[in-house]
Amino acid sequence: MPLALLALAIGAFGIGTTEFVIAGLLPEVATEFDVSIPAAGWLITGYALSVAVGALPMTALGNRMRRKQLLLLLMAIFVAGNILSAVAPSYGVMMAGRIVTALCHGAFFGVGAVVASDLVKPEKKASAIALMFTGLTVANVLGVPLGTFIGQGLGWRATFWVVAGLGVLGLIGIAALVPEIARPAGGNLRAELAVFRSPKVWLAVGTTVLGFGGVFASFTYIAPMMTQDAGLPESAISWLLVLFGIGMVFGNLLGGRFADRALMPTLYTSLGALTLILVVFGFTAHWAVPAIITLFLLGGFAFSTTPPLQLRTLASASSAPTVASAVNIGAFNLGNALAAWLGGLVIAAGYGYAATNWAGAAMAAGALVLALISGALDRRHAPELVAA
Repeated sequence: MPLALLALAIGAFGIGTTEFVIAGLLPEVATEFDVSIPAAGWLITGYALSVAVGALPMTALGNRMRRKQLLLLLMAIFVAGNILSAVAPSYGVMMAGRIVTALCHGAFFGVGAVVASDLVKPEKKASAIALMFTGLTVANVLGVPLGTFIGQGLGWRATFWVVAGLGVLGLIGIAALVPEIARPAGGNLRAELAVFRSPKVWLAVGTTVLGFGGVFASFTYIAPMMTQDAGLPESAISWLLVLFGIGMVFGNLLGGRFADRALMPTLYTSLGALTLILVVFGFTAHWAVPAIITLFLLGGFAFSTTPPLQLRTLASASSAPTVASAVNIGAFNLGNALAAWLGGLVIAAGYGYAATNWAGAAMAAGALVLALISGALDRRHAPELVAA
């Protein structure tokens, strides 16, 4: 594998860290800006909404630029956004920094996957893309817990300075290692958008929004939930996030393996299991040991949904994979934003942090319903395809 993939993985690591690390620092950020925990949670919501809104425009920009230049621009935006967050004198400026950072998210992963596949032989394309996305997975195992540890020890601003440094490292790596790749011919964005006339595409996107969103109704408020409800010390948050990240790694690998064998059954099973574990977490969050065990299982079931959700969206929009990739990433983050908002409403209504798990379970159950409808459409049209 070429070293250029390492540069892309470093960029993915930085982006994954900055997206998720704020969940472990919500109490510190809320105290700094004198806002409530639900209001601090809007920093996650704002980031996720910005990814969802910015995915298509940045993809359109990608159709007009060379891939390497676009990647460099995206990493420069990433660095600028994290620096703005690090020096933010107010909650509003902090939100602006999060929004700026989020603008690079969807396009980086979409364009980065294309570049990664172009760097290797055809028989190694999937491995190359997986290697780049390893940066995102490792961010949840190492980057987020380490960033939380740094933030709790040196102040949350130090975390964003470190992440900005990762962005600079990724920028240098891309400039030095990624070769020039010509802008592909064609790429009519308007023509590719026609794929969204299909109900199956919207069902796939909706399943992604609700399915992964259900995870974030819980995960957004994991720090106060584990400290105030489960009674664990704040110092435990870092290693709890490591545990959650390890669960994500195993869930992602297993979800991918089974999705290759049977896509829709894997999707049904993953979403059903996710719904169940979120319901259980609503009860176990009040005791330390059961809460720790459930948190690990949540990480596993959460990311067991990711490969089948991605594959389902791409399969439903096979004529426009670039746009589908960007929109799918936007769908993940739209779900995150809706879930963080919904969880905030639950807390503000006085139901407590543990009740956010039940809100997440409702979203995951909705995703399962959409997936079942989508599968039924497949079976209905299968005889037509055979007859044709």
